[in-house]
Order: sequence, then structure tokens, then C-alpha cells
Amino acid sequence: MNNQFKKVKENYFKRLEQFVPIVDRVHGSHHPEFHDVRRVFNNIGEKVKNTEGTDLKEEFLELRKITDNYKVPTDVCETYEAVYNMLEELDKAYFE
Repeated sequence: MNNQFKKVKENYFKRLEQFVPIVDRVHGSHHPEFHDVRRVFNNIGEKVKNTEGTDLKEEFLELRKITDNYKVPTDVCETYEAVYNMLEELDKAYFE
């Protein structure tokens, strides 16, 4: 993991761990793709916690596909939007 990713992870990961399950519960019925976002985020979390030099390329590529490159739906709350924005920043930092 590069330093930029570590920095962004430190800034956002705790919040994402709180927000992702809530957004899934609130919006999952109308946005079932968010169930997949949660699954992939959980995979990232497990890898990040268990390994220092983790390869997350596949997970971020999958998130891009699921979220249409982090495009926020028009009928969601600010927390949903914040989750996509934080995930996108993690993605960008990972590939720097």
C-alpha cells in the first residue's frame, strides 16, 4: 500500500465501517447494488486488517463496475453520497 492510500484509509475507514451497513439497510431495498458495495467493502476491510501489502486491485475494479464509477443515484441521502465519495478517494489513492 502506498502512503497516499494509507493516509486516505486512516481518514475514512472508520467512518465507512459505520456508514456502509447503515446505507445498505436504509437504501438496499431500492438500490440492491449497494448490497454488493457492502460485500466488496467488507472484503477490502478484511484484507487491509490482515495484511500490510494487500492487493486490492480487483476489489476497486469491481466497485467501479458496481457503482458505475461512483456515480451517485439521484434519490439517495447525503450519507450514501459520502460513502461513494470516500470509496472513490480510496480507489484513486490506491492506484496512485
